[in-house]
Amino acid sequence: MDMEVDEEGHAAAAAGVDFVERLGPDASAAVFAVLRDPADLARAAAVSRSWRTLVMAVHLSKMQCLRLFPEVSWFTRVEQSATSASSSNNGVNEEDAESTATAWENHKREQRVYMRLAHALLSPHTRKGCIAACIGASSTDNFPEEGIQNTLVPGDHMDDMESYWSSGGQEDPGAPESLVYKLCSDLCIIDEIRIQPFRAYQQPGHPIYSARYVRVRFGCPKSPLRPEDLVSEENEGQLTADDNYIWMYTSSEFPMLQNVLQSFKLPRPALCIGGVVKVEFLGRIQKQVYDDLYYICAAHVQVLGAPLPRELGAAPCKDGIVLKYFPEHEPSRDSGCSRPKWHEIEARIWRALKATGQGIGFNQELLSRLLGPSV
Repeated sequence: MDMEVDEEGHAAAAAGVDFVERLGPDASAAVFAVLRDPADLARAAAVSRSWRTLVMAVHLSKMQCLRLFPEVSWFTRVEQSATSASSSNNGVNEEDAESTATAWENHKREQRVYMRLAHALLSPHTRKGCIAACIGASSTDNFPEEGIQNTLVPGDHMDDMESYWSSGGQEDPGAPESLVYKLCSDLCIIDEIRIQPFRAYQQPGHPIYSARYVRVRFGCPKSPLRPEDLVSEENEGQLTADDNYIWMYTSSEFPMLQNVLQSFKLPRPALCIGGVVKVEFLGRIQKQVYDDLYYICAAHVQVLGAPLPRELGAAPCKDGIVLKYFPEHEPSRDSGCSRPKWHEIEARIWRALKATGQGIGFNQELLSRLLGPSV
């Protein structure tokens, strides 16, 4: 019997049988789903037309991204810039958009864009401060002397003068405040927020105007931000209300300490889609002796993470968020590089199947024909 199976396998291989078709779409998709590296998925898609069809039809590249960052589920469609030779259906009529050819082009475009996103999410990153500009504060006691722009300066002094943001005074200690920032990229992987509350050395007792808790939100503006929307010496900023944004991530509430640059580590790195961060201060502690009102003051705010490359972007649409791809912004690559081959990853699939136990229950004979002998 073993000899018959072996002879059948050799005969099928010699005849050029595609064993993805023999496994069926469900089992084949489960095999490919163990791939974690987008480069491996790209190699698999280059093996044959049926393999490429499977990779695109099952949206395996998008599944990779979703495993890494659940926030990817907010993307409802993709767009590729019209300057690319492979861009598609901008401007086609509805009748053409419903055609089989256009649907297949959409599948190819989605695969290409999500493969690029997966590569960007998995590439090594250098952590850095990601704040590029200030959008506004929920309130400011004295603008611009006590404006949000002061929180971009490390420490609580600049040029021998106190540097901080101060909220307006409130009788209610439960009144919240917030600071809204624009990041340096539409897509950023964020894992840490740092905040230093302000200590007023010029006031009796040197009070610290901290909040009880802090919380952060990541989101996308519903309309593109214009330069005049950002805080400047003449402009206090108006776009702080929640109805200006689509919030896609909200952290838990972190208790604040007093007069230190406190680090708030997120439970897991989160993908900020849209490039806007809102820092919320919940609960007031300190009254000012001069007016008997509660204030919240922050000396410095940092948002730490890794911005994704500028060829990837995001924009709102009617049914969610568009993932945008601008291939003309990609750095040039060496065109002389040879195309990677499938044989380089067959052992990786076998190891992944064994490590996760997903190989159990598959037809082992067909898997061996598909991937080669188990190493």
